[in-house]
Amino acid sequence: MYAIIETGGKQYRVETGSLVQVESLPGEVGGTIELGQVRLVHGDKGVTVGQPLVKGATVKAEIINQGRTRSITIFKKQRRKNYRRTNGHRQGFTKLRITGIETA
Repeated sequence: MYAIIETGGKQYRVETGSLVQVESLPGEVGGTIELGQVRLVHGDKGVTVGQPLVKGATVKAEIINQGRTRSITIFKKQRRKNYRRTNGHRQGFTKLRITGIETA
């Protein structure tokens, strides 16, 4: 059984027991979270596609890690004007272990 969920503006294909790294979500490490934005469920009864969401379907997950990705460098420049700017960015993430997929 698998499901397609949406979180942080992105869609992820998840199965029970799988690990998935998503955009930062609130919660403590070791806590559980319930994801209700389920777009599709494939199970014993076949495929259920939402319009846009599957009614009554939820995905339960355990928070494994809260962290930040490696730093990227942003560099802006205008030639011949002595204009240079350097910035860095580290995006927050949450690593989840999917514990269950429930349908109504």
